[in-house]
Amino acid sequence: MPVIAVTGHLDLAPDTARAVRAALDAFLLPYPAGELTGVSCLAPGADTLFADAVLARGARLVAVLPGPSAPGPHATAAERADFDRLRAAAHRVLVLPAARLDPAAYVAANDRLLLLADRVVAVWDGGPGNGPGGTADMVAAARAAGLPVDVLWPPGSARTGGA
Repeated sequence: MPVIAVTGHLDLAPDTARAVRAALDAFLLPYPAGELTGVSCLAPGADTLFADAVLARGARLVAVLPGPSAPGPHATAAERADFDRLRAAAHRVLVLPAARLDPAAYVAANDRLLLLADRVVAVWDGGPGNGPGGTADMVAAARAAGLPVDVLWPPGSARTGGA
């Protein structure tokens, strides 16, 4: 039974978000819904798009939250609503014990994603990372662990520069 984890940028431009969602739907299409599990931290952007695509496919969603205070104090009302909706729809929710949502908390969440996954899909522009716990860091860790990494970055994609 394939288990696919996601990593990706938070700050996708609106047109990019639509293109990424279509790319994720196409990426998941070969996997039978009854056999597929998607693993996500439910962060805004790529994580949320992936979780929605997994659920739309009729597959199982496992949420790995970096700490009990996720999604964090800086989440917008829309981001919090998406987070709450996806958390409620998840087949399983793993809440890690981080008291603060700092880089170490995200590294720990990424480590848990990698322990659960057979492969990783990365919504990534290929650029250098912002440090521990970010997309580039997760891609490097997945590759170092020998996991296949599928990078999705549709032509013309852009980030807003928010994260």
